[in-house]
Amino acid sequence: MAQAYRPDTGNHGPESEPSEPPTTGTAPLPGASGTSGTRPRRRLTDGWRGDRRIWRRGVVLAVAALLLTVVMVFHAQIPNKIGNLGSLTETFLPWFGLGIPLLLILAVLRRSALALVVLILPAAVWINLFAGLCTDKATPGGDLTVATHNVNAENHDPAGTVATLVASGADVVALEEIAGDNLAGYEKAMAAAYRHHTVQGTVGLWSKYPLTDVRKVDIRLGWARALRATVAAPKGEVAVYVAHMPSVRVKLNAGFTAGQRDASADALGEAIAREPLSRVVLLGDLNGTMNDRALNGITAQMRSTQGAAGDGFGFSWPAAFPMARIDQIMVKGVEPVSSWTLPRTASDHLPIAARVAFQP
Repeated sequence: MAQAYRPDTGNHGPESEPSEPPTTGTAPLPGASGTSGTRPRRRLTDGWRGDRRIWRRGVVLAVAALLLTVVMVFHAQIPNKIGNLGSLTETFLPWFGLGIPLLLILAVLRRSALALVVLILPAAVWINLFAGLCTDKATPGGDLTVATHNVNAENHDPAGTVATLVASGADVVALEEIAGDNLAGYEKAMAAAYRHHTVQGTVGLWSKYPLTDVRKVDIRLGWARALRATVAAPKGEVAVYVAHMPSVRVKLNAGFTAGQRDASADALGEAIAREPLSRVVLLGDLNGTMNDRALNGITAQMRSTQGAAGDGFGFSWPAAFPMARIDQIMVKGVEPVSSWTLPRTASDHLPIAARVAFQP
């Protein structure tokens, strides 16, 4: 008797294995384990688990992080006797923070838990020193707007430079490094906005309000690069100082040469300390930052408007890629309410401005 036909199922006996379920060809869902998006992360982390050497590797990186911490914490103890190394370090101190993300990347690539932990130290120090400068501390109000600009002796566009300063709304403007052949151009361009002005040597002061008791300030150079005047502002008199400190140089054989600048800063600090008026504003190119110990004679008795009421570091030099704030607006007896940098002119410095409020 013929048997009915049955299709072959692939099971030929009790010992046959069950067939595999068919694949559908569907790709894994995004974010599922093993997807390409997680591979870079897994390559960085897979080698950490169970690896006891993560606390032994990266000793050099950890030492570098410690050295970075020591420099930022004890910068004031770095001696100036050899090439003014201390002042040079303090001039560019905020930029030492760039070493932190660099060491962080190297520590991750090296898979060093030791270096990562030690990196907490310089990060905490940098945040303590400079994080406050990264926020906008400006407030509304104010009674007087001031501006200062090293216009550069080789500036061939006095009119354009003045237009930038006038657009800031400044009531009082100080200019430094005025070349003799450019003076007439600045006086002509400023005349429409500022009725009162004085020029002493290579520095000048222009004001919307009357100037009295104008005189040179001796900063031990032998020629005029600083002045003092009383501005009769609507809310009261204020003594305004304008100064251009001697330049500093970085030389391979001599380091950071700043002896003349340091002596001039001391002389200016002494003059300001003798000032009889309680309201004082200092405008100028000090060729030094607020961190530079050489300016202690000035900074110990005055406040930086940028530090008190600015937005960011306010770097002013060099104009093409600002790396340091060597142009300063400093005050005592008045309250800074805002501080900012102005657009670039034909100078190698950026102009800066600030608004202050008179205290009762």
